[in-house]
Amino acid sequence: MEALKEPVLMPAEKHLAVSTIGIHSGITTPARDRNSGTPRPSIARSEALALMGATGAELVGLLHAAADLRERHKGRVATYSRKVFIPLTNLCRDKCGYCTFAKQPTHPGAGFLTPDQVLDIARAGQQQGCKEALFTLGDHPELRHSQARDQLQRFGHDSTIGYLAEMCGLVLRETGLLPHVNCGLLNTGELLELREVCASIGLMLESSSTRLLERGQAHHGCVTKAPQLRVETIAAAAGLGIACTSGVLIGIGETAEERVEALFLLRSVQEEHGNLQEVIVQNFRAKPDIRMRNWSDPTTLDMVRTLAIARLVLGGAQNIQAPPNLAPDAYQWYLLAGINDWGGVSPVTIDHVNPEREWPEITALRAATAEAGYELRERLCLYPEYVRRPEFVRSGIGSRIDAWTDPTGLVALKETQ
Repeated sequence: MEALKEPVLMPAEKHLAVSTIGIHSGITTPARDRNSGTPRPSIARSEALALMGATGAELVGLLHAAADLRERHKGRVATYSRKVFIPLTNLCRDKCGYCTFAKQPTHPGAGFLTPDQVLDIARAGQQQGCKEALFTLGDHPELRHSQARDQLQRFGHDSTIGYLAEMCGLVLRETGLLPHVNCGLLNTGELLELREVCASIGLMLESSSTRLLERGQAHHGCVTKAPQLRVETIAAAAGLGIACTSGVLIGIGETAEERVEALFLLRSVQEEHGNLQEVIVQNFRAKPDIRMRNWSDPTTLDMVRTLAIARLVLGGAQNIQAPPNLAPDAYQWYLLAGINDWGGVSPVTIDHVNPEREWPEITALRAATAEAGYELRERLCLYPEYVRRPEFVRSGIGSRIDAWTDPTGLVALKETQ
């Protein structure tokens, strides 16, 4: 673990550093966690914004406060999901400035996976002890591309979501892997199609800023990235008992104020709907084949500050994830900033969203986690807080959950390879 020199704080100074962010000062009224009903510490927007520039002793105090809050709720355990990545289609109706996953129809690698290809990937994951089948795909490409419509018709479908639901059911039946889908905006009918064959869904908020939809910004030309539309999907999923993951993507042109506002928006979504099982903080990485290829990546300290602020804004009960493969030399510091999860890690497939960034070997991830003072445990794509709640577990999925998990809701050690 690369050493960072921290200022030495005397006890009074450490208390001051922590109290200035409202953890012990009582500056703000504690909110109540939707799942536990217990009060959780909170900070005001103005405090969170001020901490976006924290350095020196103030930064150390911020990290201490975030880590303390996480450990009081989560202990010294960091989780991950052993997954296989199934890129069902790389066609998409959006044109995000940072995306290397989506391809234009003229690209030789553009299109849909066939059912046989989907099953081959899933079975490879099954053989390596994976529990999650992560389906990632572009948002409703048939609304933009005739090639997508033509391919879907050959599969007997007129919508991407219909084909996705069929493939999720196929994987669930044939391999037992639990599907988690990242497929963009969904209406109530589409959520109902997926509800019985998916354990959970993912929909990144990315940013709460509508400014990023303007010309020259990261989301220009992206009809699905309006923040309110994404919140509406999460809310609709809550009404159907579907757990969601969401999060922010930092370094895509948002201001400090907009980044903080996104975290508070996610907090309000969880307080109102209660189905936000995980919040991801992901750092932008420039790539040579994207529109934003000349943009700078967020620094490690920028990421660490944001993670710590996210913990204080979202509270100790919220699961917070940061992907280790996007900062291979620094990700241990994320634990010290208050995260409790590494996300999905695949022993089989590459990260198709960041193909240049290899997953860490799980043995290496376990060693790195232990070096920072934490125990690595495997979880399912449905978090422990949700696997024992009947409203979030479908009948066709519950038996697999029961077979794999221990009383804590984590994967039983005997099931972990």
